[in-house]
Amino acid sequence: MYEPIRTKSVHTMAGTADFPHRSREEELDIQLAGHFAALLAVTDELSGLEPSASAELGAAAERLAAQVTRLRGGRPPVRAAVASADGGGPGTLSVGLHQRAHALAGRALVVAASRADTAGAILAAERMDAHAAAVAAATTEPALTAR
Repeated sequence: MYEPIRTKSVHTMAGTADFPHRSREEELDIQLAGHFAALLAVTDELSGLEPSASAELGAAAERLAAQVTRLRGGRPPVRAAVASADGGGPGTLSVGLHQRAHALAGRALVVAASRADTAGAILAAERMDAHAAAVAAATTEPALTAR
């Protein structure tokens, strides 16, 4: 009833047969390394803003850097030096950074789970918990006193 197609499709790009494609695992490695690198940048910035938590944030940053290095085939992440804040204590900026870090850790957790990376998933879940606790502590209002 219909005549068969005798020409190449106009939707096929010429010369794509030799195009190097990445596997799903390679794509997930790239995504996870990107999420961990972004989380590392926020963690470094938070350690400059919150000197009281710099020891914990420093340890977390080292673990994140190790994961990024592993996922990138041995290439360590580029880290910026962050100046410390004079005020100390959680402010509006650090609460926002903790919220951003929580979101980044959540994205990393999803990718780590989809590629069955247990170490990455555990690290991402720990960072989510830590940042959620920091946001909760900073935004908790003091209890109202009775009159």
